[in-house]
Amino acid sequence: MGDGGAGSAPIQHPADGQSPSRRLPDFLQSVNLKYVKLGYHYLITHLLTLLLIPLMAMILVEAGRADIRQLWVHLQYNLVSVVVCSTFLVFGSTLYIMTRPRPVYLVDYACYRPPDRLQVPYRRFMERSRLCGGFNDDALEFQRKVLERSGLGEETHLPEALHFLPPCPSMAYAREEAQQIMFSSLDALFRNTGIKPRDISILVVNCSLFNPTPSLSAMIVNHYKLRSNIKSFNLGGMGCSAGVIAVDLARDLLQVRRNTYAVVVSAENITQNWYCGNRKSMLIPNCLFRVGGAAVLLSNRSTDRRRSKYRLVHVVRTHRGADDKAFQCVYQEQDDDGKVGVSLSKDLMAIAGGALKTNITTLGPLVLPISEQLLFFATLVAKKLFNAKIKPYIPDFKLAFDHFCIHAGGRAVIDELEKNLQLLPVHVEPSRMTLHRFGNTSSSSIWYELAYTEAKGRIRRGHRVWQIAFGSGFKCNSAVWQALRNVKPSPNSPWEDCIDRYPVHLVDGIPSLQPQK
Repeated sequence: MGDGGAGSAPIQHPADGQSPSRRLPDFLQSVNLKYVKLGYHYLITHLLTLLLIPLMAMILVEAGRADIRQLWVHLQYNLVSVVVCSTFLVFGSTLYIMTRPRPVYLVDYACYRPPDRLQVPYRRFMERSRLCGGFNDDALEFQRKVLERSGLGEETHLPEALHFLPPCPSMAYAREEAQQIMFSSLDALFRNTGIKPRDISILVVNCSLFNPTPSLSAMIVNHYKLRSNIKSFNLGGMGCSAGVIAVDLARDLLQVRRNTYAVVVSAENITQNWYCGNRKSMLIPNCLFRVGGAAVLLSNRSTDRRRSKYRLVHVVRTHRGADDKAFQCVYQEQDDDGKVGVSLSKDLMAIAGGALKTNITTLGPLVLPISEQLLFFATLVAKKLFNAKIKPYIPDFKLAFDHFCIHAGGRAVIDELEKNLQLLPVHVEPSRMTLHRFGNTSSSSIWYELAYTEAKGRIRRGHRVWQIAFGSGFKCNSAVWQALRNVKPSPNSPWEDCIDRYPVHLVDGIPSLQPQK
């Protein structure tokens, strides 16, 4: 006979006088535990359905045996009870329909694509930093090391004013940067959706570090001649998570105004927030933040469901500002020479981890299947009652979400979330590639990531997308969207002319433009 298969054990000949030993097969080698876990999740998720099937069968059998004429006579003699019950049923149904939250749809969105002339390859970045004369040798070397390990590529963009020698961070150039980002994004949004500016009833704009008078929202109202009764809001100083906050505010407003369109504009301004000093904690934003922005169209009109891309399912916001360390970990201040910049604390990653833990503790019960919640609860009870050394069970959020848009704040942020949430490389690919191609665009980065996933053709009807954003204060915010159809990229997507080159290799944090095979 021929040799056994790859999983077969060698035949052992018993010694003289001894019976052959019979050993159980190695189930760990013969059974793929991944499928055992999937079977467990499927069983628990559909347990109620499986239990109800026999019950429904028994009810149908008994109903088939009942005398219909006798039942009708019984109802005639209890007409008052039937009318009362029917009235309560109709009233309750009407009340439920009138008071339930209105669905909020994401019709479409547009991301700003800066012109190529604003690109800053590593060499140009360091050359301009050296020629501006504000940095000493130590600061220049520090920026070089941070830049090389940041995960940014050679095609990110800085605003026009920072390409001058010396840089010209004036109010006029800051306004010009804001207008270019917001108006370009809105023009693309109106063009793609066919919505006229005067159809917009709600406008929410968020930009942390640039808040002129009149406000950015007023700038948009003036440029597009929006209606005089528009509800406009301008969110400032709320960090990179302000995009989710703006969506949450728009959602709340859409709950009280019927048949309404809302526009959310998320941007950041670098022109007046370029740091020219030598404090290392303030130099990091120079190396990470780049030009970018996005405009999002939301609707609560039932007629927009068919053409919309997503439905907003959940928004969960976590604020750790009551803790002094969390409050000061991202802090705008002056250095010893009076130069203004944003300082990043060494405790930033630990604080972000704590905020994320609080956020997913709230989000988990809303999105995780009951099987994962039971496992988490069981290990928690076992840890409390039996053995304090038992590690808490980390829920598998891959069972709740199909796609992840993690704020591209930096390579370390993405690495930590990939590790702590036990994600696969494909789940964090949109975040890494957005950081590589566009840098940290603050609150708009989650939209560049979603656009990347769409450009790759990965989003199918029913898929759930988790957007996670961190911001000063300190905040961690989540938004959950469900795809209403197989989503294709919108015209003039920011990835339209380069998606074929992605994903790229990242070797020790240094990007390479050679596509993966």
